[in-house]
Amino acid sequence: MQSKVEKLIQDAISQKAMDIYFLPTMEGYIVSYSVQGQRIIQKEISGLLGQQIINYLKFKGNMSLSEKRRPQLGADYYQAPQGRVYLRYSTVGNFLDQESMVIRLLYPQQTEQLAVFYDDQWQRLEKACLRRGLILFSGPMGSGKTTTMYYFAKKFQEQAILCIEDPVEIQEPAFLQLQVNEKAGMTYPNLLKVALRHHPDIFIIGEIRDEQTAKVAITAALSGHLVLSTVHAKSAQGVLQRLLNLGLTRDEIEQAVQLVSYQRLIPTQTAELKILFEQITAHDFQGSTEISADWGERIEQCYQSGWISQKDKEKYYNG
Repeated sequence: MQSKVEKLIQDAISQKAMDIYFLPTMEGYIVSYSVQGQRIIQKEISGLLGQQIINYLKFKGNMSLSEKRRPQLGADYYQAPQGRVYLRYSTVGNFLDQESMVIRLLYPQQTEQLAVFYDDQWQRLEKACLRRGLILFSGPMGSGKTTTMYYFAKKFQEQAILCIEDPVEIQEPAFLQLQVNEKAGMTYPNLLKVALRHHPDIFIIGEIRDEQTAKVAITAALSGHLVLSTVHAKSAQGVLQRLLNLGLTRDEIEQAVQLVSYQRLIPTQTAELKILFEQITAHDFQGSTEISADWGERIEQCYQSGWISQKDKEKYYNG
């Protein structure tokens, strides 16, 4: 079983998959990968083999083998030729007691600059990180926002950097990394209170998802820290609207937030993935959640320059 699972994981890595899915059907299991935002079916396997693979992975991930209905989370790693790839497991059973599993693959952190379409956007982020305040990253799952955030944080690794995540996605020995554990009372707000007593120079907050976390992030930014975090939204304007919805005032946002950076990983004509950003300051907020005209203009320029296909231009034009 070990060799079968390792072969499957290595195949997913060779295709640069972000996720591996084991989804039950009436006949067995469908195995598929998420590659560049697209779900690609790889094969169908028997129900017996599918359950054997899931049980093997659950054992490796320190999950309960007897629990097949309720949601479970687990973690492990795979030592690939290109470096250690961390695996995050998630299982849940359907109403027929058929168990499904999703494996998130977390690749080694890049040390070189990520590929971008426009250097001026990358330089704007670099300059923002030299100042204090809150920098917010956004984008859909698999858009590389956490990788981008960590890349800039590593530029300051001689300083004290403290991370709070759920879960820790990228292991970085130079950072003090704390992981949320709700059962143990290690919630985002509780860990943030502890973190402030450590007096780090830079905070990384995996995600701002509630009012309490948002207010602590604002407080840290206003007290002279560089704070990097992510917010789920469909545009840079949407990030600021999300903060308002979480209970922050416009004055708090304008004082603390120095840059919002929404991003997408877009395939080029040469099969390379490059990042396009939409970037605004808190003072640019117009009360909308729409993608900016600048985004559309840059996408059009990417197409006119022959960097992306017409299909991808249409797909990403609205964010």
